Amino acid sequence: MTISENVASVLAQVADAETQTGHKTTVIGVTKYVEADQARALVAAGITHIAENRTELFLDKQKKLSDLPITWHLIGTLQRRKVKDVINRVDYFHALDSIKLAQEIDKRANHVIKCFLQVNVSGEASKHGFSPDDLADVLPIIANLSQVEIVGLMTMAPIDASEAELVEIFDKTKRLQLEIASQGLPHILCTELSMGMSQDYQQAILHGATFVRIGSKFFK
Repeated sequence: MTISENVASVLAQVADAETQTGHKTTVIGVTKYVEADQARALVAAGITHIAENRTELFLDKQKKLSDLPITWHLIGTLQRRKVKDVINRVDYFHALDSIKLAQEIDKRANHVIKCFLQVNVSGEASKHGFSPDDLADVLPIIANLSQVEIVGLMTMAPIDASEAELVEIFDKTKRLQLEIASQGLPHILCTELSMGMSQDYQQAILHGATFVRIGSKFFK
């Protein structure tokens, strides 16, 4: 199938899930494994939110696609020493996983940066992110950072998660998002959920995702 056909198929499935839930979902095209020309084709097919997971790839793609109306997402781990190179070029940052990183973003940003707190809901040792139990201590500190706006939470389910495990992880993240939003902390709106990838985005939408990150599904 072509990229355009893959996009049409994914968007139809997203629309079906949206009909069941009654909320809208932003589809992000993850282009970390493809060249700029394929990313350009993805935008032409209607996916205007584009994500990269590494600073160098982000900057390269952004330069090559600078003529296109793209909303840019950085979704991978960001080293503090690279914050100054990239953060003011980002529309959304999905992997805020430490207080020190939040403080570095606040220091380097020349405008408010929309961030997702990365939360390790599954408890996998290989995954970055705050433990849900850490957030009570973390949130008041981040609330004092005027250039960091927490728009929501981001989580990832294990690649081999069963249906029941997906439901548990996504539902727990949704409950956590609602709990944080209800606190009304400064700079912490927490109205969004970034969860779900190519293998589980439909389940994620059904359980509250407002942003899904899809890569291989577009380029297979």
